[in-house]
Amino acid sequence: MALVIDNILLQVVRGTIGDQITIYERNGRIIMAKKRGPSNNKPTKKQLEARYKMKVAAAYAKVIIQDPELKAYYKSKAGPGQNAYNMAVKDAYHSPEVQDIRFEDTTVVVTAKDEFRVAEVEVKVLDAADVLLERGKAILGRNGVDWYYKAAGLPAGGKVIVVVVDLPGNGTVREVMLE
Repeated sequence: MALVIDNILLQVVRGTIGDQITIYERNGRIIMAKKRGPSNNKPTKKQLEARYKMKVAAAYAKVIIQDPELKAYYKSKAGPGQNAYNMAVKDAYHSPEVQDIRFEDTTVVVTAKDEFRVAEVEVKVLDAADVLLERGKAILGRNGVDWYYKAAGLPAGGKVIVVVVDLPGNGTVREVMLE
C-alpha cells in the first residue's frame, strides 16, 4: 500500500489499472494498493455467520436512515470519513452489554452499556420452580447508565432475568440467581 501525495496524474484517477493496482481515496488521502482477488478457500462457519450478521446490519441501516430523526442521531455519532449509514451498520452489528446487576431492597438495578444507545431493559422475576412472578420494563436513571425496576418481591431461591435491547433490536440476556 502506498499513499499518493502531490501527484497531478493520480489526483483524479480512481479504480483498477491493468488488473494489478487499485487506486482509491479514504479520508481525503489517495491510496494505491495491489488489487485483491477472491479467496480460493471455503468460508468457515464463523465467516458465514459474520457475513449474515453484516447483511442484517446493512438492511437495518438502509431502513433506519429513512427516518430523519434517527439519521441525524447516527450522523451526530459519526467521525471523520464516516456517515449515518456507517454508524447504523455498526450499531446493528454489536449487541448491548450488561455490566452489572445489583439489588437495593426489592429494586433491581441494571448497569447496561451500548456504544450508541440502550433502548430498553426488561426484568423478569421467577420463583424457585421457574414460575414467572412478574415482569416489566426498567426505568433509566439520571446517570444514563443504570436502569431501575421496582419488584414486588425477590423470592429466595428464585432468579432474575434481565434483557437489554438496543435501537436495532439486538438483545443481551443475563440471569442472576437469588439467595
